[in-house]
Amino acid sequence: MNPKPLKRHKALQPFSREHHHGLLLSWKIRSGFSKNIDIERIKTYADWFFKNELIPHFELEESHIFPLLDADNDLIKRALAEHRRLKRLFNDDKDIEKSLHKIEEELEQHIRFEERILFPEIQKNATEEQLALIADIHHDERFVDNMDDAFWL
Repeated sequence: MNPKPLKRHKALQPFSREHHHGLLLSWKIRSGFSKNIDIERIKTYADWFFKNELIPHFELEESHIFPLLDADNDLIKRALAEHRRLKRLFNDDKDIEKSLHKIEEELEQHIRFEERILFPEIQKNATEEQLALIADIHHDERFVDNMDDAFWL
């Protein structure tokens, strides 16, 4: 019998909702490739998402969520390494198509890791006071997608 899934703490729920949008980015990139959309169109959207959604998300995680575990924790080291790797991929303008394929795969894997492994560990170790502080700092903001070129539709 499988253990009952851990209910996501209210303080972490906005991060999980942002993760959902990151998973949708991976899907949009895959969709663009499957429809033979021009690479520059996909890159333009990916860059918008990176600048407006992913960078602020990474910064909040790194400054407020990750410190809830020790800096030498292997899960935190992995999450930080994956953030660095994703930033490099988004900033790579040498082989854009290859980078987009890697972003599509690695972003999804990273989000699954945070949702299934890292966040439950943080939730298990953080105090209610620490989680309350996170809830005060990061509120749910309604995601407004960039529909200027909705190539995935």
